[in-house]
Amino acid sequence: MIGVVLKRVVCSPQVNRVLSCTSHRDFHDKGYIMGEWVGAKSGKTFDVTNPATDQVLAKVPDMDEHDAEASIQAAQTAFLSWRHTTGKERSKLMRKWYDVIIKRKDEMAKLITLENGKPLAESLGEIIYSSDYVEFYSEEARRIHGEILSSPAKSKEMMFVREPIGVVAMLVPWNFPTAMIARKVSAALAAGCTCTIKPSEDTPLSTILLAATAEEAGIPLGVINVITSSRQHAAGVGAKFCTSHEVRGISFTGSTGVGNLLYKQCASTTKRLALELGGNAPFIVFDSADLDNAVVGAMASKFRNGGQTCVATNRILIQDKVYDVFISKLKDAISKLVVGDGLDPKTNIGPLINMAQFHKVAAMVDDAKEKGAKVLVGGKHHSLGRTYYEPTLLVDIKQDMLCYQQEIFGPVAMTMKFKTEEEAIRIANNTRSGLASYFYSNDFSQIRRVSHALEYGMVGINEGIISAAEAPFGGVKESGLGREGSKHGLDEYCNIKYFCIGGLN
Repeated sequence: MIGVVLKRVVCSPQVNRVLSCTSHRDFHDKGYIMGEWVGAKSGKTFDVTNPATDQVLAKVPDMDEHDAEASIQAAQTAFLSWRHTTGKERSKLMRKWYDVIIKRKDEMAKLITLENGKPLAESLGEIIYSSDYVEFYSEEARRIHGEILSSPAKSKEMMFVREPIGVVAMLVPWNFPTAMIARKVSAALAAGCTCTIKPSEDTPLSTILLAATAEEAGIPLGVINVITSSRQHAAGVGAKFCTSHEVRGISFTGSTGVGNLLYKQCASTTKRLALELGGNAPFIVFDSADLDNAVVGAMASKFRNGGQTCVATNRILIQDKVYDVFISKLKDAISKLVVGDGLDPKTNIGPLINMAQFHKVAAMVDDAKEKGAKVLVGGKHHSLGRTYYEPTLLVDIKQDMLCYQQEIFGPVAMTMKFKTEEEAIRIANNTRSGLASYFYSNDFSQIRRVSHALEYGMVGINEGIISAAEAPFGGVKESGLGREGSKHGLDEYCNIKYFCIGGLN
């Protein structure tokens, strides 16, 4: 693309080996604004490290609100033409983007593992999951329809069309550094919007690489922009996005606290807001459940990405008649998990993302132990050191424990016993969060009752992995606003314009 400046970086030996960045592939360490790879206006940078080794992977621009403004203006300029492309034109470009992602999936997966720490197999799964959204919305781009309405008067014709809202600013977390972006950007582009993205300071390289794949696919200049910033400048960048009159939508995935702050900051410009916030997912095992299947589901939901997912199981509720058997099976499964560097194919659990997250997990486990919880597996710092924490199983959890009240976001399974269905539902719903929930039962009547009684945006029934491009992803209560994925994900990026044509005979 015209005006693109490529930067060849002197990578660490580990990055050289994994990405082959000294041979055929250029490894970008810059922000991406209007099709150019640029540094911060201040000239400042910050380090991106591998949580498995503490090794510095690269230095990226430490951008601030001035750089954010430049990215907004680039997106606004691009929107003036991108909004007028046809659905078919957008569809073809996005399909090319999907093809590039699939072509470069191994490279992209290895980079996720390097800066995030998750096992390589999970990283590859994330890239495939990301590409699913690009593919899905490449198809939906051609199906953004309006309607002809039935007029109450013979002299009028009534109709409406859907139009893109404009520039959308996206703030994304570190736990799924490619998938969270792909889910948002794909829907926005399909609708005719342009975007500026601020990734987490822990995992900006995956976002940069995703932008490079979009560039390779021919996505026009300024349609996708990326700015990187340290934690020091994150608040300023977020405030710039929220208060800018050119930004017409904010899409955020992260903590409820930050989401609430963004909600307040957006009030001055009355912009569209999509928030995917924290969860406190219950996982209920009824006595009619297939216990082996339930253990598989609990392990998948709880320990994927080391428990660092917003839909991870947080509280495992087990009916008293099957409690002992289920705990025995779960303990055995957790004991077999292998902790290590995500690049090692034997690894099931990588490091936690940073020391702040490690200390949070450790403190919550210590709080539970002090208040009477028993440790059946793990429960302490792993011998590998750094941010590695042992896969842990806690029993006898009480409602006054921090791990019951908050997302632990770590490899810690917590269990409680219940007697009746009504008690399980009461415990499950006793939270301000309402993102994901899970339960296992082979009683069809119970399945119908419980699925409707759970106060959550998503319910996994005899299934621990529920996300898909075709499904609406989002929560209720304090877990957010709006939906991502599915055809409903387009609603966040479209305005409805109503036409009323009068004076007709």
